[in-house]
Amino acid sequence: MNFSLMLNSVGFYQISKLSMIPVVCVMEWILNNKQYSKEVKMAVVVVVIGVGVCTVTDVKVNLKGFICACLAVLSTSFQQISIGSLQKKHSVGSFELLSKTAPIQAISLLIFGPFIDYILSGTFITDYKMSSGAIAFILLSCTLAVFCNISQYLCIGRFSAVSFQVLGHMKTVCVLTLGWLLFDSELTFKNIMGMILAVVGMVIYSWAVEAEKPSGKPVSHSKTSMTEEEIELLKAGLDTTTVKDVEHGATKV
Repeated sequence: MNFSLMLNSVGFYQISKLSMIPVVCVMEWILNNKQYSKEVKMAVVVVVIGVGVCTVTDVKVNLKGFICACLAVLSTSFQQISIGSLQKKHSVGSFELLSKTAPIQAISLLIFGPFIDYILSGTFITDYKMSSGAIAFILLSCTLAVFCNISQYLCIGRFSAVSFQVLGHMKTVCVLTLGWLLFDSELTFKNIMGMILAVVGMVIYSWAVEAEKPSGKPVSHSKTSMTEEEIELLKAGLDTTTVKDVEHGATKV
């Protein structure tokens, strides 16, 4: 997704992020045969429209950026679905799964990252001159990334990949609001209406997910235990059978 932001405009990058929710829904339907209610689908549409209204501005795209965005959306969607599937399949916790997958991700990034960066940007990582400020921000970014990964695994393990995406768009609403409060960023009527629509969609999504859960009412189960009367009859039948077997054996002797 970072490569997509580097190669495309901010508007197309936001569209790519918004496409994550429907892509995750479709992939879960294909891979796990998961069905969604009309209420959930409606809530997802409302969230996507709301975030799109308040974030998407200019849209400029090129072929390299479009391919990169498609690969990023598909791979990220598959990764998030796999997190939930692996936790349920192997009955492992979020931290245990993260401890197994994080080293593989780190090693692959160290091996392939510099070469992919060179292909896309034309400069190698060793050409960058490190400074104390740059190192401090790299360490800060790595620390924040650890907490971000932990929250991702916890949220997907507890809920689902779609819920994680819906919750992730709340971050966009918070960024716009905090930017207006702390840095005096411009907040237009369109931004406000989009944020309100997105929050309404999130509320509807929460209600729809809760509505899909079992109501909790007692359900009649098939009788698996015997009454005292049935137990006494069974004992009487066993005693009678035993007596007959003993008498039959005595007659033979």
